[in-house]
Amino acid sequence: MGYKTILIAGSGVLGSQIAFQTALHGFAVTVYDINDEALNRAKARIQDLKPRYRADLGTTEEQAEAALARMTFQSDLAQAAADADLVIESVPESLPIKIEFYQKLAAVAPEKTIFATNSSTLLPSQFAEATGRPEKFLALHFANEIWKNNTAEIMKHATTDEQVFADVVEFAKAIGMVALPLQKEQAGYIVNSLLVPLLSSAQKLLVTGIADVETIDKTWMVATGAPVGPFGMLDIVGINTAYHIARTRAEHTGDAAYQAVADVLKRDYVDQGKLGKATGEGFYKYPNPSYTEPGFLKG
Repeated sequence: MGYKTILIAGSGVLGSQIAFQTALHGFAVTVYDINDEALNRAKARIQDLKPRYRADLGTTEEQAEAALARMTFQSDLAQAAADADLVIESVPESLPIKIEFYQKLAAVAPEKTIFATNSSTLLPSQFAEATGRPEKFLALHFANEIWKNNTAEIMKHATTDEQVFADVVEFAKAIGMVALPLQKEQAGYIVNSLLVPLLSSAQKLLVTGIADVETIDKTWMVATGAPVGPFGMLDIVGINTAYHIARTRAEHTGDAAYQAVADVLKRDYVDQGKLGKATGEGFYKYPNPSYTEPGFLKG
């Protein structure tokens, strides 16, 4: 693999997590964002990760401080990319923004540099040409709270070099991820290709009056042994996100079932401020949702 210096471009919630996780595993990390204000927010987010890593992984203060010592912060893209072996891009999920970013990055990055996008909804082929090096470009997709949900979906596009693909798979393993290689492009990767139909089906069962939230979740948990059902998952994802997905699908497909889901989510949840776990209430009330109670799966 030979990667030593990693550039994380975009220092939002996930970018900050990727940066800290990578530095914790011994890599030199540069965090890039458009201005010092954004970088200061990232520094605060990364400091806030330390107790979470300590609680969940047993990371010591010494290990965390060593990781921080391997990190630098930069708002000049040319300086940030000057010696990068790998760039992991986590800029906003907008095709024009990503195209503009890659055009700027391509102009300043060394020839050796591999580019990887953390995009959740866009396919690498949609902006591969903007990179100026499509054979050295692919997707490296992380889940939120990557230290716990440590999946790394590595997805090539039609012209990604096989050695680049193999090297990024090895890099994902080297930073403590479970590497999940995808041999072809797939919208939603593996996780969301499986998860989205489940969540969509659950919402349709609710909206059409087949069963209530708890019955649907109980069915899934008892039948599969899952620790949480689809509505518990939706509370974690955020009901606002579920609403936007349903509305977009209704607009694109004309499917009345998606429109009915969007209408119910907006009226009964979004408009009521019940957006899920983050707001203290969604389909369940937090911090103690009923599906965690000992008797939930009985009877």
